[in-house]
Amino acid sequence: MRTLIERHASRPPAVDGLLLGRADRPQVPTASLARPVLAIVAQGSKRLTLGDRVHDYGAGQYLVVSVDLPVAGHYTRATPEEPFLACGLALEPAKIASLLLDAGTEPLTLPRRSTPHGLAVCDAPFELLDAAVRLLRLLERPGDARMLAPLIEKEILWRLITGEQGPLVRQIGLADSQLTHIGRAIRWIRDHHAETLRIEDLARLAGMSASPFHRHFRAVTALTPIQYQKRIRLQEARLLLMSSAEDVAGVGFAVGYDSASQFSREYRRHFGRPPGQDAVRLRGAARLETTGADAGRL
Repeated sequence: MRTLIERHASRPPAVDGLLLGRADRPQVPTASLARPVLAIVAQGSKRLTLGDRVHDYGAGQYLVVSVDLPVAGHYTRATPEEPFLACGLALEPAKIASLLLDAGTEPLTLPRRSTPHGLAVCDAPFELLDAAVRLLRLLERPGDARMLAPLIEKEILWRLITGEQGPLVRQIGLADSQLTHIGRAIRWIRDHHAETLRIEDLARLAGMSASPFHRHFRAVTALTPIQYQKRIRLQEARLLLMSSAEDVAGVGFAVGYDSASQFSREYRRHFGRPPGQDAVRLRGAARLETTGADAGRL
């Protein structure tokens, strides 16, 4: 696995849906939005922080993210001689739902009240590693990839839904799971992050009353809805500062802040620098950066 990732990480994977990650040095924690994903680490280690939860994972372990989550991540073991190496797959609800329907077995269903965390780490079993290696080998046999990659991806998903993190992964594909209901509220916050947030409206969207909604939301994301919205606003502001010449106050207003001073204060607290200074640093780094892995995915 290490050899195959190292050999192919510098170019876009020739297998649809396959993700590769490589980093050759540790880094300071970087905020990003983690999408639903499976990531298997072949070498090195990484730390993700979600709210007050800290997740460390390294070689021989896998990470599952089930909903969009604002995390802070950094590589903790990565050197030019032994870089961080990982591979993975985006987790698509439709594919998981299809597999659950094909299985047609009662043990694969979940109690309605079960609300797993939105992010989990555990040791990778041999069967999962074996399937991942066979998928990676298709990078060197593109003629086989079109036919065999979907079959191996299906096997990987099966290993996930029947494995230690099965309850979490299954909920991604279940239309009536608590995770799916919370996911609707999460998408609304992401799409309307600049608007005023009303817990009652979000709870109604999720099909719950306010108190259970608040409890389930925090169980999945390790954040309250207000805290989640604030993280999304700050990350959107950072993207705007890096990609446009808009002034700091204008960016703060664009993402939903009424006060420029509050925006600057919360931005500095979250990212460690005032927004203006951070924007200059990010633009300079973007000009120099030519390769690298997405901190929010692998």
